[in-house]
Amino acid sequence: MPQEPIATWVCMLCGYAHYGPEPPDPCPVCGASREAFERQDAEPAPKPSAPTAWRCVICGYVHAGVAPPAECPVCGATADEFEPHETPAQTIHAASLSRPLRLVIVGAGIAGLSAAEAARDTSPDAEIVLIGDETAPPYYRLNLSRYLADEIEPAVLPMRPPAWYAEKRIRIVSGRKVRAIDLEAQAVALDDGDREPYDRLVLACGAHPFIPPIPGATLEGATAFRTIEDAERLLRHATPGAPIACVGGGILGLETAGGLAKRGADVTVLEGFDWLLPRQLDPDSAAMLERHAAGLGIKVRFRAKPAAIDGDRRVRCVRLEDGAEIPAALAVIATGVRANTHLARSAKIAVNQGIVVDDGMAASAPGIYAAGDVAEHQGTLYGLWEPARLQGVVAGINAAGGQATFASVPRANTLKVLGLDLFSVGVAMPEDGSYDVVCGRGEGTSARYVFREGRLAGAVLVGDTTLAAKAAAAVRDRREAAALLLRQPTADAIGRWLRDE
Repeated sequence: MPQEPIATWVCMLCGYAHYGPEPPDPCPVCGASREAFERQDAEPAPKPSAPTAWRCVICGYVHAGVAPPAECPVCGATADEFEPHETPAQTIHAASLSRPLRLVIVGAGIAGLSAAEAARDTSPDAEIVLIGDETAPPYYRLNLSRYLADEIEPAVLPMRPPAWYAEKRIRIVSGRKVRAIDLEAQAVALDDGDREPYDRLVLACGAHPFIPPIPGATLEGATAFRTIEDAERLLRHATPGAPIACVGGGILGLETAGGLAKRGADVTVLEGFDWLLPRQLDPDSAAMLERHAAGLGIKVRFRAKPAAIDGDRRVRCVRLEDGAEIPAALAVIATGVRANTHLARSAKIAVNQGIVVDDGMAASAPGIYAAGDVAEHQGTLYGLWEPARLQGVVAGINAAGGQATFASVPRANTLKVLGLDLFSVGVAMPEDGSYDVVCGRGEGTSARYVFREGRLAGAVLVGDTTLAAKAAAAVRDRREAAALLLRQPTADAIGRWLRDE
């Protein structure tokens, strides 16, 4: 009896892909429950005389095979939204080469790894080189805050076991920085003097922490939190009772504060706005989050603008513009990131806030693609895990000779370490009166749904996030709800509408 294909389950909140007969519970990356996973079935059985390639009419992805996939790996379209395609997806656009295409990927985060995997699936013969500047193998950066909170061991951080790279014939160059791109010679120069030639190049070089020009930001004890090394540095100083200031009340700042508080540190979050997560939450939902943080021992100061980080050699306190001094043995600066565009700028590749790419993730220079935190698509830098994964897939497919298109996706965020289930997708705070907003509250829960032109444009769920995956899909698909809104629904009614999808 033929063995049933292993199913693929994708977390709708963070994009983690799980292979097995059932979804995991919880998600090993973001901690979401099994209800947040959607199944992506294997291809239908081949049919005689079927076309050899299929094109997704939604995003343009081209699939090689005698039948379309059950679901588009790029945009999620179903099999009936594919049409026969005359050109096989694996026709390499460097077909004139007398040898296999050589693909170099700069950056070993989720975008780079996704590009490598997609490229291998598209071109079995391509030579693929993945270059990362960290000595650690590609790991789940999203899980660093859970590691900081002592929820997971370092052994579960890697995204793939070492044997996987050998099986996929992907060569990893770790602990090396790319210093320059030579467009004319089609090669990248490494910091040790070596050069890696390429036929196609994917820039997935990510972003770096943004450090505001605060006097004292270079003192010992002032640090960002983005890498495994940063996590280890924080853990060495996060002793019980140690005063720590987190500059920035965004997602990273709160997750860092939560992890340090679980280690027993005395943590104060300094937020310059009037409420927490102002880009993701409305004031009422943020107030619930603030109360929950207080229960964990996390203090929050609003409209807190640092004037300086004071100390002799080490950090002693963070001094605010109003004169207040916040004692701190550590000052964790979590004020956002900036794309690593220096390689592209030096090579005269078009850059705005990020490397400018088209719908195929192609940059302005021939044969070069960009994906993830470094890529700017239609004026947007996402800085989020799931868009980075999707962009990596598209870049890898196209760089290896396939055809795929990246479509804009709604922003979705979930908190992982504060112990409060919180999810936000799309628009949280309407810009004008053209939106309809429906809110509901329960014991320790709240739900806020934002509609525009009869379609769901955003949702904020606090305390109960079982509908997170449904809400994300409805925002992504611009699900029609005009008839529902005419009945002036409650939040519970909208919940039932989402469940019936």
